[in-house]
Amino acid sequence: MTRIKRALISVSDKTGIIEFAQMLLKRNVEILSTGGTAKLFRENGLSVTDVSEYTGFPEMMDGRVKTLHPKIHGALLALRDNKEHMNAAEKNDIIPIDMVVVNLYPFVKTIESNCTFEEAIENIDIGGPAMLRSAAKNFRSVTVVSDPEDYSLIEKEMVSGDGCISYETNFRLAVKVYESTSKYDGKISDYLKSQLK
Repeated sequence: MTRIKRALISVSDKTGIIEFAQMLLKRNVEILSTGGTAKLFRENGLSVTDVSEYTGFPEMMDGRVKTLHPKIHGALLALRDNKEHMNAAEKNDIIPIDMVVVNLYPFVKTIESNCTFEEAIENIDIGGPAMLRSAAKNFRSVTVVSDPEDYSLIEKEMVSGDGCISYETNFRLAVKVYESTSKYDGKISDYLKSQLK
């Protein structure tokens, strides 16, 4: 079981995210967020900590670099039952992140809109897949939510499990992540191949 105390939320598709975040806050879950997602939360009166405040590094390079940081990936990948991992986390001020809620830049939608090559490249998500894959790899300790359709499942389980998510649900969600990131990368490679002269 994973007890959710801290969640990182950074979504392109904001369907249902306000209600989901409200549910987490009611259960005393701290929310870390980035860019447009954090702005949306604040506009709706929700308490949120910017990832840049947590990492000590600003979002930079037009948002290309914001979550690619040891304080994010260490917080996702640390094995909670490994004393060495947890000692390293404590030594480096890394606080575990128990849930990642991320969906990816709309690459397919972008290339279907008669965009320029440069626009297509800018819609290749890097930080999103990295966080999803880190969280999914550590599914025993981290709940990874990549699809807004799973918000209701998570809410029901957190209510019935007193703030916890089961191993079985974490594993199913991790499998879903690898399926979706694989398809995402496939669409990118197909598009790039189509641009070869």
